[in-house]
Amino acid sequence: MLLLLSLLLALLPLLGIIGIAAYSSLLTVDGLFTSLILLAISATFGGSALAELRRWRSGASAKTGRPTARMIASAAGLIQRGKVESVQFFEAHVGQPNKSIVTLSDGRESARMLVLEGDMRNALPTGQTVEMTLRKASGYNVLVDVNYS
Repeated sequence: MLLLLSLLLALLPLLGIIGIAAYSSLLTVDGLFTSLILLAISATFGGSALAELRRWRSGASAKTGRPTARMIASAAGLIQRGKVESVQFFEAHVGQPNKSIVTLSDGRESARMLVLEGDMRNALPTGQTVEMTLRKASGYNVLVDVNYS
């Protein structure tokens, strides 16, 4: 479905360029800039259609975020395992919760990023292999428990 929509949206700007050329205003300044803008729009949607076609041919689903062996749901919450590559802390505006971006890796698969509420720089030391239990609170991930390996 996304492939067909992307192809349609890639062809529509090309029809606009044909319309500009049909009225012989292609070589005016307005025609040139409009044509460039329409070509950029067409290229953007064409690239999206090409990526979707590749995904469709390889048989991969468009769904992302499926649970893996490193991400297990339990009664206490979501359990994440891996080696802490980095922890970046960001202070928020007044009345908003501060956030930490934690990068975890297994070494076998690509690293993944988690956004956690609060300052996690002391709780999750860089280079340490951890097993974290998380829960959702007000739309944010909150650290419940950490086991160090």
